[in-house]
Amino acid sequence: METIHVGPAPRLAVSVAGKGTLLLFLHGIRGNRRNWTRQVDFFSRQGFKAAAWDARGYGESSDYDGALQFDQHFTADVLRVAQHFKAEKMHLVGLSMGGRIARNFALHHPERLHSLVLASTNPGFDALSTEGVKRFVTERRSANPDSLRRLLGSRARAGAYEDLLESVSSIHEASYQKTLEASVAQDRFAPIEDISVPTLVIAGDEDAVYPPTMAKDMARRIPGAELTLLRGVGHLGNLEQPEEFNQAVLQFLKKQEKPS
Repeated sequence: METIHVGPAPRLAVSVAGKGTLLLFLHGIRGNRRNWTRQVDFFSRQGFKAAAWDARGYGESSDYDGALQFDQHFTADVLRVAQHFKAEKMHLVGLSMGGRIARNFALHHPERLHSLVLASTNPGFDALSTEGVKRFVTERRSANPDSLRRLLGSRARAGAYEDLLESVSSIHEASYQKTLEASVAQDRFAPIEDISVPTLVIAGDEDAVYPPTMAKDMARRIPGAELTLLRGVGHLGNLEQPEEFNQAVLQFLKKQEKPS
């Protein structure tokens, strides 16, 4: 696995390994590309060029001036990564905030995607109650042990909490606050019925952030979408049960990679 940097500013740090069709992983609002280490390692040995980014203002990627335009900036950043790797089409996997970014990219650039995986995410904050949105903001403005542990399900592997704590502790505070504010203010609604690429919706059946009913509704609304629920898993399936998460995604990707 190597780290490359995609310019121009803001510069994006990307971990990459393997050869084949580009498979890009997008982290959540308090994550970074290291959350996907087990996925990049696994999928790079399955015939994919597996990559995970630090979104702008996260990890080793650059901070940036001015306000964040959630859809516009992140969509353009994903396109920059694809262009850097000269990938005309790719597979895109996003978790939580990364799922919202991936969903927007699929709506703007379906011609650039082989498939889409939406993990532990939502179709826009209008899908949450007013109280749910307030709770989302309040909990993400705190990083106390109890609030972080509530993100994990009953079967989270040993070390998952420590991995989560590490990613939260490395947040760039100013960029994070801009991302949080832009998420809630701007990412209100998305016409997911218009997603036209093969899609897998994956979620934990113990997710306290976006409950399984939301994942089921998203899968129902997206034409032809598949749904996988991981048992005993909370909001962070890739960290909690990486083997199960990887297998669910791999089985979906294998169907997309088959010659027509």
